[in-house]
Amino acid sequence: MINPMSLEGRNIIVTGAGQGVGEAAAELVVSLGGRAILVDMQADKVQALGDKLGAENSEVHVGSVAEPGFVQDMVANAITKNGAIHGLVNNAGIVRAAMINKMPFETWQQVIDVNLTGVYLCLQAVGRHMIERAKDGDKTPGSIVNISSIAGRRGTIGQINYGAAKAGVLGITMSAAKEWGRYGIRVNSACFGVVETEMTETVRSEKFRDGYMAQIVLQRFSTPEEVSKSVCYLLSEASSYVTGQHLSIDGGAHIGY
Repeated sequence: MINPMSLEGRNIIVTGAGQGVGEAAAELVVSLGGRAILVDMQADKVQALGDKLGAENSEVHVGSVAEPGFVQDMVANAITKNGAIHGLVNNAGIVRAAMINKMPFETWQQVIDVNLTGVYLCLQAVGRHMIERAKDGDKTPGSIVNISSIAGRRGTIGQINYGAAKAGVLGITMSAAKEWGRYGIRVNSACFGVVETEMTETVRSEKFRDGYMAQIVLQRFSTPEEVSKSVCYLLSEASSYVTGQHLSIDGGAHIGY
């Protein structure tokens, strides 16, 4: 039986691969037969993952997705080494919390640079490559998954920068899907709720836990391994007729049209 989730022979860039969802997604990509191109600023963590997955299954690029030069060089080097890039998981992100009236401009800008501009830069660089392959006759040039959040759909207290960035990711996803559909390039977003990672330690603390849990229909937080399955679904041929969509992976925290 053919596995519709197979990523055999596919080279997938995963940003923010040093920990959390990025790490879990990269591991699942390899388990499904793909090659994971690991990108992160945290050299020690991403290199440790590269060592774990092995050189035959992965490669490591250390740098910031918010730096245009790094992104261009990283994608170009990955193409040169692998021949083609078939997928992108636009996952790199940071949190810098503060109430609106107390948020310094630098705190706003840091999150926008990584969580929004970084998504744009990586999507643009990979998309250009996929368009070239499509023009050369490749009927399935690739799939891009932008990681968003329910914070981008309904806002979040103390994180206006994060909420704005994640809402922007939804707009990037829809625009890119409309522009690139004629090339066969699919672009979707995965909207997470509370995932058990270092970034969510505060909201999962005793002070906030019950309030967040009350909003979740399934009455539990998710793990990086659990949500990564849906990310790989969007990368794979199992979702071959899906583009421009925002898949909520949040235990029912956001239910609506």
